[in-house]
Amino acid sequence: MPTNPVVIGVDSSTQSTKAAFTDAVTGRPLAVGRAPHRVSGEGGARESDPETWWAALREAVAGGLRELAASGAGPSDVIGIAVAGQQHGLVVLDGKGVPLRPALLWNDTRSAPQAAALTEALGGPDAWTARTGSVPVASMTAAKWQWLRENDPAAAEAAAAVRLPHDFLTERLAGVAATDPGDASGTCWYSTAEGAWDGGLLDLTGLDARLLPTVAETGGTRVGTLTPAAAAELGLPDGVAVAAGTGDNMAAAVGLGLGGAGLLNHPALSLGTSGTVFAATRTRPASPALAGFAAADGTYLPLACTLNCTQAVDKVAALLGLDREAAEAGGELVVLPYLDGERTPDLPGAAGLLTGLRHTTTRQQILGAAYEGAVVTVLRVLDEVLRACGEDPAGTDTAGRPLRLVGGGARGRHWVETVRRLSGRPLILPSTTELVALGAAALAASAATGEDAVGLAAGWGDSGHGGPGGATELPAVPRDTAAWDRISSVLDRATGTLLG
Repeated sequence: MPTNPVVIGVDSSTQSTKAAFTDAVTGRPLAVGRAPHRVSGEGGARESDPETWWAALREAVAGGLRELAASGAGPSDVIGIAVAGQQHGLVVLDGKGVPLRPALLWNDTRSAPQAAALTEALGGPDAWTARTGSVPVASMTAAKWQWLRENDPAAAEAAAAVRLPHDFLTERLAGVAATDPGDASGTCWYSTAEGAWDGGLLDLTGLDARLLPTVAETGGTRVGTLTPAAAAELGLPDGVAVAAGTGDNMAAAVGLGLGGAGLLNHPALSLGTSGTVFAATRTRPASPALAGFAAADGTYLPLACTLNCTQAVDKVAALLGLDREAAEAGGELVVLPYLDGERTPDLPGAAGLLTGLRHTTTRQQILGAAYEGAVVTVLRVLDEVLRACGEDPAGTDTAGRPLRLVGGGARGRHWVETVRRLSGRPLILPSTTELVALGAAALAASAATGEDAVGLAAGWGDSGHGGPGGATELPAVPRDTAAWDRISSVLDRATGTLLG
């Protein structure tokens, strides 16, 4: 063991890869390398070549190593690596591990008809949640596999392996086909009730279980070490531990210290390309309104995800020719910025909706209304997440529990104030801006040392880095119930008619 051990947490997201070099003892960030991805597709299509993820991982690690040198550390100090990746994406490989086609990404909505058909085939939403914790929607991997079988049958028939994005990268690192319960639970093939791939659901979708990776016990389980080829490509030594890794939302929870060895039943809201609200709990979720995921550490992670968050609001700002911070409260205006369809509520065919225009309406109010529409959409399911944790959302203790605000939007003044105004809750803003990578680093440290990843991350937070010990706390303000009721009313009345 090096005197000052270092771990690498890789965040392979929709748009880019980040490789965070982290002190394995204190959680102190030492260096970060970055590289962009390319997403293609029009309409509902969203695809990426998995090989670009591997190339981006190599580039991000190389950049991090150059920055790491300034801290006095080097490649020989690295003891572990873990990947946290965008969830749900479908990667199909040939017998040599080469992608047969571009991966279908989580926000590809073409598989909405297949998701609806799968839901019906098993007997409805309750039948699915009883087994997987989740109901198929367009984003889920099983629905994408069905789309592939119907629209690209040659690729489906030629597939020798089916992987999630983070699995694909982990296999490139360690030469082992492995995943974790957290990311596996986002496929709609994994039974959170049984803790294993569900043979009946695989049969329903015509998928041979032998094409799937082995599910490790946790995201921090050591599944192998860097292969000689991967070590050479990354400029790292032999013997570096490789963790099973997990999905990006599960890694963010680890980075926040949410889990069995940390905080349970404490909600978090992530403002990124998508907007998500989640909490770690020991209660297995089974609500059709939520994704009832497993967590990376053996607990559960009930989660609600909206497709349209920061990217959609930024698009509205661009259309109006405004800086994203040049927003004002929407007044009478309502904007539902469903530019890519929507996942929660399940409206894959929806487009953006604007109503309430007056002669006095300003561009700034239109932008502010887009913020409000995005925030209300994700906050509407916060109570459902808390109920899935076995909590009473209206209870005094639960209602006053702080909301941890993370993601790119948490660095935006108007995002923070809109969430604060519409939630009526106190907010905690962690100091770290790379929670997914931080969580992945904790998984890497767990693989290298055998310690619990959530416990490690919670300890790092207490040292003033990532969690509550290194956070800004904002007190609650009175909830803007008028804006909440106005937006909710439009959403309820438009669903099924204007929103499809």
